[in-house]
Amino acid sequence: MHPDDWNRADWSSGCVRNHPLNCSEDGFIKYSGVKLPDTRYSWFNETMTLDECKIVCLRNCSCMGYTNLDISNGGSGCLLWIRELVDLRQLSESGQDIYIRMADSEITVLVVVVVCLVLRRQKKRAEKMRVEKERLDHNNNKDNRSQILREAFELPLFDLSTIMKATDNFSLENKIGTGGFGKVYKGVLEEGQEVAVKRLSETSRQGNDEFKNEVICIAELQHRNLVKLLGCCIEEEEKILVYEYMPNKSLGLFIFDQTRSTLLDWPKRFNIINGIVRGLMYLHQDSRLRIIHRDLKASNVLLDIDMNPKISDFGMARSFGGNETGDNTSRVVGTYGYMSREYAVDGIFSVKSDVFSFGVLVLEVVSGKKNRRFIHPEYNLNLIGHAWMLHREGRSLEIADPALVESGYTIELQRSIHVGLLCVQQSPEDRPNISSVVLMLTNESILPQPKPPGFFTERNIDDATGYSWSNHTPSSVNDVTITLLDAR
Repeated sequence: MHPDDWNRADWSSGCVRNHPLNCSEDGFIKYSGVKLPDTRYSWFNETMTLDECKIVCLRNCSCMGYTNLDISNGGSGCLLWIRELVDLRQLSESGQDIYIRMADSEITVLVVVVVCLVLRRQKKRAEKMRVEKERLDHNNNKDNRSQILREAFELPLFDLSTIMKATDNFSLENKIGTGGFGKVYKGVLEEGQEVAVKRLSETSRQGNDEFKNEVICIAELQHRNLVKLLGCCIEEEEKILVYEYMPNKSLGLFIFDQTRSTLLDWPKRFNIINGIVRGLMYLHQDSRLRIIHRDLKASNVLLDIDMNPKISDFGMARSFGGNETGDNTSRVVGTYGYMSREYAVDGIFSVKSDVFSFGVLVLEVVSGKKNRRFIHPEYNLNLIGHAWMLHREGRSLEIADPALVESGYTIELQRSIHVGLLCVQQSPEDRPNISSVVLMLTNESILPQPKPPGFFTERNIDDATGYSWSNHTPSSVNDVTITLLDAR
C-alpha cells in the first residue's frame, strides 16, 4: 500500500486474507508493536478481562480482533473490532498488542513469520536510535550533525541559501507567526512547494534542547492529523525546521473570530474534534514512541485546505518508551488555560495532562470562546466552570455557539460537551484515556457523569497566577518555573 493512500485514508489497496475465515475453527494471533486499527466499527467494555474479551470476540463471527481498552497498569478492559480492520500498521516495540482473528490453517506459519519480522524491525530501530542519541549528544561539528540527521531519520536537510531564497531573506511580508521558538515564515521552494519555515531566534526561550527534542519527536511520526516535518537546516548559527504549509493557519484564528467562525459549521467542527483526538491517540499509544505533547491548544492545531486538523509544535513534547505514561519536572512549560492542575502546580505530567488540554479545546470549539478569557460576571467562573454549572443544571447546550444549536445537531453537541467535561476532571485518575475518548465521541454508549473539573474559577484573567481550584482556595506558590508560551 502506498503511503499517500494511507494519508488519504484510502484502504482499497490494503492487505487481504490468503484463506477465508471459518467461524467455528478460527483462532487469534497476537501482533505486538502495532498501531491499532480505526475504531469506527468497534465495541468496548471497561470491566472485562482480556480472556473474557477473547471469548466474546470468538463467539461473534463478525469480530476481527480484540485488545485491552486501557494499556496502563498491566492492561484492563476490552476493545473489539467489528468488520474489516483498517489503518493498521506495524510500528515498533513501543506500539500496542492486538489479537487478530485468523484462519486455523494460517496460524502456525504466521507465528514464525511475525516473530522474525518483529525481532528484525526492533533490532534495526533500536540500533538507529542508539547511534542518533550518542552522536547528537557528543558531536558539535556541523557536517557531522548533518550526516547524523540523514542517517538516523532519513530527514532531508536544506541549505541556508535555499531557505533564504524561499522566504525572500526572511522578509516581514512572509512572516506568518511568532512564538517562544522565534518566528515562522511562509516560503516557496524552487519546485513551487509552499512550506512553513520555523526559525530559532538567538534569544529564543526554546533553546537547543527543545530544537533537538522537536526533531527527535516528530521526524518519524506519520499521521494525517499531525503536521509533517519536511526537513531542517543546521548551518552557521541557524537552526531551522521546515514543515508542510497549512493555508488556513490555526484553529484559534477561526473559532475565536466572530466572522471566520461562521465558516466552521458543526460538521466541520466535529470533524476537527475527532481529528485532534485521533492525532493524540497516535501520539499516546500508536506511534513508535509514546509522546506527551504538553502544549496542546487552539493555536497549535493547524488547518489544511479542507479544514482538516493537524497538531503542531512539538518543542515541548516528551517521549517515553515501554509502559511509561508520565513523569515530573521542575520546569513547567505550556499555556495557562490549557494546563491541568497537577502539572501547573506540582510539575507532574502524563498522558492525562494532554487529555485535560483536549477537554478544554473541545469546550472552546463548541462555544467559540477562550477558556482563559471567559469569565462569568455573576459566578466568577471561567469557561470550564460555566460549562460544569450548566451541565449540572441540565442546560449544557447554553455553552454552545447559538448558530450551532440552531443547526440542529443537538445530540452531538451535548455529547461533545459531556466528553469535554470528562476530560477536564480535576483528578487525572478520573479522566478517560485517549482511546476511550475516541470511542465516546464516535459511539452512542451511555457516558459516566463527570466529577468537578480542575481550574474551576479564574479571578483575574490578566494575572497568570490568578487561578483557584474548585474548592475556591487561592493557587499556591511553589518553586516551579512557569514558561508561558505565546500563541504561534
